[in-house]
Amino acid sequence: MIMSRLPERVRVVEVGPRDGLQNESQQISTETKVELIHRLAATGLSDIEATSFVSPKWVPQMADAAQVLAQLDLNSNINFPVLTPNMKGLERALECGARQVAVFGAASESFSQKNINCSIEESLERFRPMVSHALENNVKVRGYVSCVLGCPYEGDIAPDQVLSVSNALLEMGCYEISLGDTIGVGTAASTQRLLDVMCQAISVKQLAGHFHNTYGQALTNIYTALGYGVATFDASVAGLGGCPYAPGASGNVATEDVLYLLHGLGIETGIDLDKLAAVGHFISTLLQRENRSAVGNAMTSKQVE
Repeated sequence: MIMSRLPERVRVVEVGPRDGLQNESQQISTETKVELIHRLAATGLSDIEATSFVSPKWVPQMADAAQVLAQLDLNSNINFPVLTPNMKGLERALECGARQVAVFGAASESFSQKNINCSIEESLERFRPMVSHALENNVKVRGYVSCVLGCPYEGDIAPDQVLSVSNALLEMGCYEISLGDTIGVGTAASTQRLLDVMCQAISVKQLAGHFHNTYGQALTNIYTALGYGVATFDASVAGLGGCPYAPGASGNVATEDVLYLLHGLGIETGIDLDKLAAVGHFISTLLQRENRSAVGNAMTSKQVE
């Protein structure tokens, strides 16, 4: 078990506007998406995943990607990465002025087929020219690897499979790998087993955690990853989202809950938790859905009292 001191500062990547909203059943207006992003930007977040240039046929919620990006200040000090599943999506993102994109692979063959309609190797072959093209245009590329701790179709995933896909993405030129527990089955022990392997071969500075909270273990897994020196985590305001190709998976861990953990450990984030909790309350109320952030609910109740 490789352990280090807890990082002094953690970068939180807010994925609610994309990974969160894409799984909402009701159609959400462009205005609402942009308002959410602007409110999130006002909390001190430095990275907000804005949208996805995916085919509207597969994810109708993201059909307005170009319109969303057009209303954001892409030259500000805030990063607005967008998901680009194929070359067509990448070209659209570049035309819209995207400065950072992400490609989305999987450590599970079955999930890869369900999610992006190709094998793992085929997905990597698809991504190579995309990453090269993005870098030629001075656009940074982030790599996602899903199902790193379990797959809804295959069960447990071997850490070596995760390492293989991650290495391939890094060799292409991705600056960072976001390790996704897509169905939220991870535990402290399985997170340790994964990071024992990953941290022996890859710099911890190139790793990020992306934990869903299906079994209520996301914060435990984040704390475990912090012990390895992981200093970047994805989270979704109010716990928005899920995964359309992972039956039963609940949303990402709530950003408010992650901040409460980090701030309680004395770790800096540069994000105002009070402001973020207000954003979580805003979007949950607007969508008429439960706020899945325990911290957000507690802070809202306290304000009402």
